[in-house]
Amino acid sequence: MSVHDSGTVRGKLILMAVSTTIVALLSAALVMLLFDLRAFQRYWIDDLVAQGDIMARVNVPALAFNDDKTARQNLAVLQVRPQILAAAIYNGAGKRFASYAAARDEQFPRQPQHAGWQIDGGEIVVARDIVENGERVGSVWLRARYGLMDRLLGYAAMLGAVMLGALLIAGLVASRLQAAITRPLEAMTEVARQVMQQRDFTLRVPGKERGEIGVLVEAFNDMLAEIGRRSHALQESNATLEREMQVRQRAEQALIAGDRRKDEFLATLAHELRNPLAPIRTGLDILRLRSGDAQATQRATDIMERQLRQMVRLVDDLLDVSRINTGKFAIKTGRVELKAVVNDALEVVRPTVDLHGHELVIDLPDRPVFLHGDATRLAQILSNLLNNAAKYTNRGGRVSLKATVEERTLVLVVADTGIGIAADMLDSVFAMFVQVDSTLERSNAGLGVGLSLARKLVELHGGAIEAHSAGLGHGSQFVARLPIVVEPELPAKPTPAAFISAETYRILLADDNVDFVNSIGALLTAMGHSVVITHTGPDALAAAKRFCPDYAFLDIGLPQMSGYDLARGIRDLPSGAMTTMIAVTGWGQEKDRQLAFEAGFDHHMVKPVRFEQIEEILGNRSLIKKLRT
Repeated sequence: MSVHDSGTVRGKLILMAVSTTIVALLSAALVMLLFDLRAFQRYWIDDLVAQGDIMARVNVPALAFNDDKTARQNLAVLQVRPQILAAAIYNGAGKRFASYAAARDEQFPRQPQHAGWQIDGGEIVVARDIVENGERVGSVWLRARYGLMDRLLGYAAMLGAVMLGALLIAGLVASRLQAAITRPLEAMTEVARQVMQQRDFTLRVPGKERGEIGVLVEAFNDMLAEIGRRSHALQESNATLEREMQVRQRAEQALIAGDRRKDEFLATLAHELRNPLAPIRTGLDILRLRSGDAQATQRATDIMERQLRQMVRLVDDLLDVSRINTGKFAIKTGRVELKAVVNDALEVVRPTVDLHGHELVIDLPDRPVFLHGDATRLAQILSNLLNNAAKYTNRGGRVSLKATVEERTLVLVVADTGIGIAADMLDSVFAMFVQVDSTLERSNAGLGVGLSLARKLVELHGGAIEAHSAGLGHGSQFVARLPIVVEPELPAKPTPAAFISAETYRILLADDNVDFVNSIGALLTAMGHSVVITHTGPDALAAAKRFCPDYAFLDIGLPQMSGYDLARGIRDLPSGAMTTMIAVTGWGQEKDRQLAFEAGFDHHMVKPVRFEQIEEILGNRSLIKKLRT
């Protein structure tokens, strides 16, 4: 190829093919060379390390009995490996115990080297520790020939020959194919020049080519035809962009509204969480200043417990809504009697109703009504509706719950004489974080999640809920419809009194919250149980080895060792299979429960923990033991 040809499409095509081939071959050769050298190095290192480990194991008895003769015989086996130039064994004191050298003038290190390997010029040096029963009793030192340059030169010669042959073949093929490629390209270049000068998009490249070049020519001609249509399409695209801008502006406005609602929710959340803290702090001051006054102590305890329940309720509602929205919420269905559900709901709601001085009216059917659902969640629906009615009703108002049966549907109506709901709010009152009255004067209006959670729970039970109101100042009604079970309930078998156990247990408590774990431990000790209290993971594991507990209440966030690792450690103990382990943690998501069960826990409890929950777990064990015997 001449210098003149190198400026043409033909010359550039050949030059490109040859240059690309050179670059590809050089890159491939470099990668293969580096890979081969690395594999070669890894092979030698692994081989010598394995040889050193073998020497370390077979010479343990020689070091133990101070038998240097046997050690030298063991090293003499290395004669079959001509690449190994020298080897030595050092005792625990650092003195050379035995050695082997392929040459007589071999030099050995005076002191044993640290375990590992290093490449020094054309040689590899490997040092391995000799360990017996977990204790280092000596070391092995090996030095071998590393033929890297020989390997490199041989491989480079082979790759050079391959590259030279490939370049010759690439140049020959490129020179023969360039004519079939350059002619259509030159024709396309000429047509493109004319189109640019004349702005005539009716011009086409003549001829019918085959293969990819033919496809390219046809594509070029189609492109010229398409350009005319694109002008019209561009105008339509501009109109579409204008419409999308309008949609985007509406979306931005929705985001601004959502952001404002989020800010309002966060402010309300901070307010609702701070509200219970003030009486709790006051109760603590009463307990500190008037610890001898039994009435004051009881009053302070009641206040603190009531406010704590309020905080727990807020957190539980938020977690339930989050689980439902992420699809991780599931209900445990079963046969449930309506009156039992109402009683559970009233137990939660009555303190709020009494606090506001409301009249509470309950109207239930005379005959038993059975539902197919989750008793806890059904009670939560009613308690949320009744709490909402109590909060939005001025002091001394009236709150009512009426239940009627329509064919196979239970109709629950919660009504109040409160502030009512504006007509424009009836459709959005069940949305997250929406509150009918968010003014500062009504400071106990909640977070705006109660009604949203109630609707989601009703829908999970196959029902529906709706809100009614005659307007502001005229009260409101919430009507929930749930499917019922018509068939009569089978009588339950009473639990024999013999199953009630008064046994005492060995109980291990592990928590870094000293006040919490000490108070629980004191209550359990007062009941007659044997209790061991620890505050770190390692201390708890050591106590479990000595104590062999029947129960272990373990915090997850323990210092020095997590509760998950602690649970696995207890399960590995000889007595671990007989220990009932309970995870006590502030993390209550479904994934946290799954992690606890995978670690070996039998139960998962979310803080704050009531002592009644601990008593229930202890009672369940008693029943299980009776049934097994």
